[in-house]
Amino acid sequence: MDILYLIDELESRLTEGWRIPLTSNVVVGEEEFFDIINEMRERIPEEVRQAKKTERERERIIAQAHEEAERIVALAREQAKEVLAEIEIVKVAEVRAETIIERAQHETDRIKTDADDYVIAVLSDLEAHLDSLLTRARNGIRFVQEGKVSPEGEQAGEEAEESD
Repeated sequence: MDILYLIDELESRLTEGWRIPLTSNVVVGEEEFFDIINEMRERIPEEVRQAKKTERERERIIAQAHEEAERIVALAREQAKEVLAEIEIVKVAEVRAETIIERAQHETDRIKTDADDYVIAVLSDLEAHLDSLLTRARNGIRFVQEGKVSPEGEQAGEEAEESD
């Protein structure tokens, strides 16, 4: 029998008892009532122990859940710190990469400008040398041509034709 059943029994005995007219009093069998009360006294400690056991189990489960929640939150915080650290590392790396790329671009531009200047200098020297050679060649041609025009040059021209 559980405690609720015994309470229902007490209530039933009260309602089945004899009512004293013109009062709210009821006559019940004392022995039956005491038997039920004694049965309740015996059952209450068992049910109280069960309730206490259930309460302890509930508290243990709640404590365990709190510990698990704290562990999960701590783990999540640690992972968030790691992610933030990785993000910071990536940001630093990106800034560094941009700096390297910018320096490389400047260096490329400088090298290209230096190369262009070098090519211009070399080609200018070559042009001057070729102009000098062209001038010599023209002077040589003119010198030779002027030698043919002289009266003696006419004979030289005829002799040159005969030797061919």
